[in-house]
Amino acid sequence: MNNKVCAPNDQRSPRAGIRPLAKAAIAALALASVPAFADTGYSEASSGDLSNVGTSPTAVTLGIGSNFINGTTGSDGTTIDRDYFTFTLDPGQALVAIQVLDGTNSIPNATPGDLARSFIGIEGGSVVDTLSDPSKLLGYTHYNQSMIGTDILDDIGAGAGAQGFTPPLGAGSYSVWIQEANVGTAHYFFNFLVASVPESSTWAMMLSGFGLIGWSMRRSQKRNGPSSARSLAI
Repeated sequence: MNNKVCAPNDQRSPRAGIRPLAKAAIAALALASVPAFADTGYSEASSGDLSNVGTSPTAVTLGIGSNFINGTTGSDGTTIDRDYFTFTLDPGQALVAIQVLDGTNSIPNATPGDLARSFIGIEGGSVVDTLSDPSKLLGYTHYNQSMIGTDILDDIGAGAGAQGFTPPLGAGSYSVWIQEANVGTAHYFFNFLVASVPESSTWAMMLSGFGLIGWSMRRSQKRNGPSSARSLAI
C-alpha cells in the first residue's frame, strides 16, 4: 500500500488577492445570507465511515448555512484510514469558510511540540486522484487542536505546490481528502459554511453600480465643494 501523504510540510504558496471592495462585499453578503444551521453535512457516527477510496468518494450534500462534517481518521501502523467525500455547489452558492470545531484533535509524533499532522486537501471535480502530487489539488493544509475556532479555507488555498485559490469557492464540484499521518485515531469536526452569493452577471452589475455611485459622488463634490466648505466653516 502506498502510504505517502501529499505535501507533508506546512509551507505556503503566493496567491493573487482580490480588490478590497470586492472582498468586503463578498464578506458582507456571506454574513447577511447564512442562517445558523442547515440540515446537511455528514457524521460518521450516524451515517457510517466515509469512503477510503479517492476515486469513489462519498457524496455529501451541502446547503446554505452551516454544514457539519465529523469523523475519525488515522492508522494502525499498517493500514491508513483516509476519508474522502465530494460535494457540489449550485450556481449562486459559495463555500466561504471551513471552521475547525471543538473536539478536533491530531496525533503528535516524537518531535517535541509537533501537532500539525492532520491533513485536509481539496481537489476540483468529483474524485481525488493523487496521493503524492500536490499540483493536482486546488489546495491543502495541516490542522490540529490549536486551530479550534478558526477558519482554515484560506490556509487550504495557500498550500505550497497546489493550484491555489482565493476564497470563496464558487459553484462547481469539489472533493475533500482528510487524513491523519501518525499512528492512532484522530477526530475531526468541521463546519463547511456555504453562503448565497450573486451570480457573475449580477456581481458585475453590482460592481458597475458601485462605480457609478463613486463617479456621481465625485461630481457632486466638485460641483458643491466650495459652498459646502463655507457652510461647514460657519
